[in-house]
Amino acid sequence: MAKVIAAVPDLLFGSKLESALTSGGFDCELIASADAARAAAANADLLVVDLTDADFGGVALVAQMGEAGELGSLQTLGFYSHVEPEVKAAATEAGFDLVVPRSRINREGAELAAKLLAGA
Repeated sequence: MAKVIAAVPDLLFGSKLESALTSGGFDCELIASADAARAAAANADLLVVDLTDADFGGVALVAQMGEAGELGSLQTLGFYSHVEPEVKAAATEAGFDLVVPRSRINREGAELAAKLLAGA
């Protein structure tokens, strides 16, 4: 079973995402801080990051992990507010494997995770 870390400071949305990922067959752990996500990611297959909260620093988290060589085979999936396309661009530049609008992660979270982990 693939291990997924969901770095989502919004606990209500995070719980919903965690439930969807768990129902999709993933071992999912919800984490609300960037530091805890970075530590937990060492033992994960996929890191899902909320990019809608500027104070959380999701783009910087993945950029720093990449620079430090901590990503390895870890896949990264970020989600952003559709009204902030600049966040998508910054996340793509930072090295995220996939960046989607929040509405899409809400509808297809488990499917997106499965596709990323399958290499599709």
